[in-house]
Amino acid sequence: MNSELMNLRILLPFQIFAEKKGVSRIVAEGREGSFGLLPHRLDCVAALEPGILTYETEAEGEVYIAVDEGILIKTGQDVLVSVRGAIFGTDLSQLREAVEKEFLTVDETEQKISSVMKKLEIGLIRRLAEFQNV
Repeated sequence: MNSELMNLRILLPFQIFAEKKGVSRIVAEGREGSFGLLPHRLDCVAALEPGILTYETEAEGEVYIAVDEGILIKTGQDVLVSVRGAIFGTDLSQLREAVEKEFLTVDETEQKISSVMKKLEIGLIRRLAEFQNV
């Protein structure tokens, strides 16, 4: 195995999703669009958006993974991807649908929950203020 290749580790909140050695390139989706990593790229950190992460090894060829939002850290030859969810797949259209159904729907639900929690907090603060003024 060539020491010039990258080591990819994909972490979920409660498990290691994948560990791959000999990765020649990685493509991920960040907040500003897609970007690529090659073994000699400088170290970096990037916020990931829900989308398709692609990596390539000599043994497996191109592999596609649907990922939820998270973070990517490249340090030397090691690339760590920490995301809230991930799904392996071979068909890009099915993976894109999975991203839309699984990850973007969760984001909408979380936004609704966050909105309700903010309203509850505001109501509590108002009542505490009224109680304090009495």
